[in-house]
Amino acid sequence: MKIGVIGGGAWGTALAQVAAAGGEVLLWAFEPEVVDAINLSHLNPIFLAGVPLSPAIRATGDLGELAACDALLVVTPAQHMRRILGDAPAGQRPLILCSKGIEAETMALMSEAAKEACPGAPIAVLSGPTFASEVAKGLPTAVTLACADDAVAGRLAQRIARPGFRPYRSTDVIGAEIGGAVKNVLAIACGVVEGSGLGKNARAALITRGFAEMTRFGLARGARPETLAGMSGLGDLVLTCSSEQSRNFSLGLGLGQGRSAESLMADRRTVAEGAHTAPVLVQAARKVGVEMPISEAVASLLEGKVSVQAAIEALLARPLKDEVV
Repeated sequence: MKIGVIGGGAWGTALAQVAAAGGEVLLWAFEPEVVDAINLSHLNPIFLAGVPLSPAIRATGDLGELAACDALLVVTPAQHMRRILGDAPAGQRPLILCSKGIEAETMALMSEAAKEACPGAPIAVLSGPTFASEVAKGLPTAVTLACADDAVAGRLAQRIARPGFRPYRSTDVIGAEIGGAVKNVLAIACGVVEGSGLGKNARAALITRGFAEMTRFGLARGARPETLAGMSGLGDLVLTCSSEQSRNFSLGLGLGQGRSAESLMADRRTVAEGAHTAPVLVQAARKVGVEMPISEAVASLLEGKVSVQAAIEALLARPLKDEVV
């Protein structure tokens, strides 16, 4: 099975490295300098510096070349995925969606947007606690690979599995997606806690109550609780809420230290998906009658509606209640 990867950022390059252990991989990148660096020196110094890449990875700037691939790993920014898939030769080949977010204009999950862009393609979702640099170096990693067709999931899992990269199959596509999207927003909140100097107790409490928010929203959208408690939900939440390697956590860290969202986002070549997801997540939660106070606080912070101190005080002033999801 020849694998194509759409997206030459850190995560797309890391997944290409994993897939290259099992055969040729074609990686499409938007940036010509990324294409040249991979093909000439087997490096991606812009997005994954210091990691030697397999010679089995070939890069291209032509989406049309992906027509020769049997399956595509889609690793684009969430807000651009629909457009790029519309230009790609998807056909009947499986699409493994690796972007984590909710489409801002439509409130669609990535799988919903992909089905509309490529109605004939089987859809799978790959999500879990993954820092790209560790995956690219072959350090042990486990993920969720969700697909409604378990046979398709099985074939894909066999193709990308490695001793250091373990995919757990699931048929709960919605659950896998919601975990990945919501944890990005909660990671921003945890960064704010760290940047504000509120301590480890506060961060642990926020992760726990944030997981309750994720679970409420996920169940309302039809996710299974065991998926949300698995790699793509709780696992990813713990990782991204605990390290500055997370783009979303580092964005929140800057907010907690007093910098503006506008200045922090302007400094970034890579995307903190939670910044785009937060406002649409709040809308989507209200649409299904789910309360998500932490996510609402993050959205208000990013939009400049409240200060960090005001957001913290509002959360701490919420009524006392039973500890239920």
